[in-house]
Amino acid sequence: MRSRDVLLDAFDRIPELVHAVLDGADDGLLTARLDPAANSIAWLVWHLTRVQDDHVADAAGTEQVWTSAGWAERFGLPLAPSDTGYGHDPDQVAAVRASAELLRGYHDAVHAETVKYVGSLDDADLDRVVDTRWDPPVTLGVRLVSVIGDCQQHVAQAAYVRGVLERTGR
Repeated sequence: MRSRDVLLDAFDRIPELVHAVLDGADDGLLTARLDPAANSIAWLVWHLTRVQDDHVADAAGTEQVWTSAGWAERFGLPLAPSDTGYGHDPDQVAAVRASAELLRGYHDAVHAETVKYVGSLDDADLDRVVDTRWDPPVTLGVRLVSVIGDCQQHVAQAAYVRGVLERTGR
């Protein structure tokens, strides 16, 4: 097995989890929050997808799917096109409203680009430094593993929020 195969396997697990969180979810469930400062399911799925889109496009030297394929316009959020959700306050979290279909479509489009890019890599590519702002500098391999971890963490949070909301009848 090559390194890219391990990365592809990890990336391929994320859409299944995202779809499970979104399946059958109406707008009320997607935007509900456990408390006024908490993240909603819609925000969590949008954010994990935006971060994956941003980081993979940067590493690949391509434009983000968010802007290149019209997803920013389809979502129509009151946020800058470059916004990935990092550091959002409760009002910004509340502003992220989207249907399950829209969230799923954007996630699937980003996943397709991620798989296309990661599938083109060889082991030597993973040693390329992609971010010198850290000590030690971040390699492509480390960045991709970080994206996988971030996506898994946020989709698990979304699943937890959904479970609590459904059990409590909110």
